[in-house]
Amino acid sequence: MKAGYLSQYFKGIAIKTLSAVEADPYSSNQHEFNGVSGLKKIFGKVQGKTKFNTKFIYLNDYDDDPVTADGFLTWYDARENHPTRSEYRLYFPTTQVSMCSSASDLLVIGLRPDNSVLVIIAEGSSTISSQIRWLFGFGDLTHPGFSIRGELESEQDKIAFASTIILEQLGINVVSNENTYLDDMVLKFGDRFPTTNEFSQYARSTLTGVEPLDDADAALIAWIEREEILFRTFEKHLVGERLRKGFVDDVESFISFSLSVQNRRKSRVGYALENHVEEILKAYNIKYDRAKITENKSKPDFIFPSIEKYHDKTFNHLLLTMLGVKSTCKDRWRQVLSEADRIKNKHILTLEAAISENQTSEMKERKLQLVLPKSLQSTYTSNQRQWIIDITDFINIVKERQLKAGII
Repeated sequence: MKAGYLSQYFKGIAIKTLSAVEADPYSSNQHEFNGVSGLKKIFGKVQGKTKFNTKFIYLNDYDDDPVTADGFLTWYDARENHPTRSEYRLYFPTTQVSMCSSASDLLVIGLRPDNSVLVIIAEGSSTISSQIRWLFGFGDLTHPGFSIRGELESEQDKIAFASTIILEQLGINVVSNENTYLDDMVLKFGDRFPTTNEFSQYARSTLTGVEPLDDADAALIAWIEREEILFRTFEKHLVGERLRKGFVDDVESFISFSLSVQNRRKSRVGYALENHVEEILKAYNIKYDRAKITENKSKPDFIFPSIEKYHDKTFNHLLLTMLGVKSTCKDRWRQVLSEADRIKNKHILTLEAAISENQTSEMKERKLQLVLPKSLQSTYTSNQRQWIIDITDFINIVKERQLKAGII
C-alpha cells in the first residue's frame, strides 16, 4: 500500500461489461458472475466457500445519490475435490443494486485493504462508467471475462483532483494532508473556516513559481489541487477539535454540525474554481463581470467584456462571451444554455475527467464549447480532443474579441 495511490484504497480491481444473464434479476435469488477464472489473482485459491462482506453501489449520470446495499460475495471452487481441474465461481445476492443493473452496464469488483469488497455497477455508456474505466486504467472492454489489475501504484494510479472526485462518488473518502501548513493556517484563521475567497488566496500564496502567464492550464490545476489538500488538512483539524468538545446529548446540534460539514464540502470547490479562474483572467488583463444578472434572474459565472456591454443592444453580440465554470458537469451543464440569451455559442470550463461521448456530442449540438485544462484532455477520446479547447485557447478567443471591440 502506497499513500497517494489507488493501492491505498484497493488491493486489486476486476472489471467487465455485464452480460444479459448476469443482469437478469429474475433468474434466481443467487446470481453468478461469468468468466471469473482471472479473479484468482485477487481472491486467491480457497477451500470451501469464502464470503466477503460487500458494499454494492449503482451509479448513473442523472441521480445525485447512488443506490447502495450491503451484502456479501461468495467465492468457491465448484471442483474443489477434483484431482486436476478447478472451476471457481462468484455468487452475489439480489439487492436493490442488482435490480437496477442492465446488460452492457459496467461492473467493477474491488478488493479493499481490509478484505471487504466494493462492487460498482455503472450505467453503460455513461460519463461515470467512462470515468471509472479511466480511474482504474482500463480502456475499452472487448472480451467477455474480467480484466484484472493489482499493484495499483503506477504513475497512472496516482490520486489527483480529478480522481479524488470520482473516488468520492464511489463513497471513498480520500485522505490527504499537508501538515506543513497546519500551524500557519491555525495562526492565520484560528478556529473558523475563512471565506472561500480568502482560502483561495491563501492556497495560491503557498505556491511559488506558478505563473499563469507562463501556462494558464498548469496554474489552474496547481492552485485547485493545493487548495483541495489544504482545505482537507484544515477541515480535519477543525472537525477533530469540535468532536473532542463533544455534543453531550444534543443530537440536533450534532446533526446540524454534520450537515454543515457536508454542505461546505459540496459548495466550496465550485467557488474555489471560480476564484482561481478569476485570478487567471486578471493576470491576462481580460475584462469581465462575475455573477451578474443577464435575463430572468440568470447569473452566468463570467460575462465578457462586461454586463453593461451585454445589456447594450448596440454592442455587437458576436463580441460577447459567456463562460460557465463547473467543477463537475453531470446534467448541470444544461443550466448554462439559458443563462445568456444574446450569446448563441457559449463556453463551459470544467475539471471533470472522461465525460462520455454522448454528453460531449450533445454539448456540441447545443453550441456549448467545452474548455478543459490540457492535463485532463488525455482522459477523453481522440475524437473528443479534436473539439475540446484548453484555457489558453479560451483566453485567446476572448482577447481577440476584446481587441476587435477596442476594449483592450
